[in-house]
Amino acid sequence: MPEGESEWKAALLRPSSKASVAAIILGSWMLVLDVLNIVIGVHSDGGKVRWIDFLTNGSEVSQAHEFGILIPDDLLFSALGFGIIALGMMGLGRSVEGGFKTWSKQLPSSPIFSSLLSTSGGSNRTIGSWLILLGAMFYIIWSSLYSTWVDPGVYSVMIALVAIGFGLHAVEDSKVNQ
Repeated sequence: MPEGESEWKAALLRPSSKASVAAIILGSWMLVLDVLNIVIGVHSDGGKVRWIDFLTNGSEVSQAHEFGILIPDDLLFSALGFGIIALGMMGLGRSVEGGFKTWSKQLPSSPIFSSLLSTSGGSNRTIGSWLILLGAMFYIIWSSLYSTWVDPGVYSVMIALVAIGFGLHAVEDSKVNQ
């Protein structure tokens, strides 16, 4: 096998810790949305999202909500969420010594969390951390008030804030690594 192919294959089998953390966050978010969908319905009309049609742009995106009634879409979406979390945990196990447990213990001292209350890492990190928090809080508060858990407009505002925040942290990380 040529050297380039083996490096590519190794990169796929050993994802970065950031990609693994992103997978864990995405999977967890999917599970929260699915539980909310089962309990209260997350579609803007108060209905229950039919995940298969929602994700494939199908014709029947929502249905009337009935508390606690499971549909196959809910089970499939939960299984997908658990699968993505498992992939993230496996990736962290391969990219961080001690795996998820060690990573989670180091979380409070990570630049994103420590920069919320201190400018010792630079003003870009502080601004970035607050943008990430602001984006997450906007999504949670707005969606709670207006039942817009799966609204693309709410996502776009949240993603813009969170992406800029992570981008500011990436800029600072690149300065440190030079």
